[in-house]
Amino acid sequence: MELLVHIESIFQLVVQYGVLLMECVGVVILFITTIKSIWGCLKRDAQVRLTLAQGIALALEFKLGGEVLRTVIVREWSELVILGAVILLRGALTFLIHWEIKTEEANISIK
Repeated sequence: MELLVHIESIFQLVVQYGVLLMECVGVVILFITTIKSIWGCLKRDAQVRLTLAQGIALALEFKLGGEVLRTVIVREWSELVILGAVILLRGALTFLIHWEIKTEEANISIK
C-alpha cells in the first residue's frame, strides 16, 4: 500500500511538472510572437496579422495541452467542471484563431 502511495505521488509530481512545462512553453511562444509582431508593425509588414494569429494559436495549443494533462490529477467533480469549461473556451478560441488564419491567408493570396 505504501508503494502505491509513493508511486501516485511521483506520478502527480511528473504530471504537475509536465503541465508547468507546457504552460511555460505557451507563454514563451506568446512573448516571442508579440515581439515579432511589434517589430513587424514597425517595419509595416503586410503579414504581421498572420504571424500574430499563428503564434497565438500555437501558444493556445500548448496551454490547451497543459489543461488536458491537468485532467489526469483532478480529484473532485467541481474541479473537473471548471477544467472542462476552460478547455472548451480555449478550444473555441483556437478554432476561431485558425479560422482567422485561413481568412488572412486567403486575403494575402488575393493581393
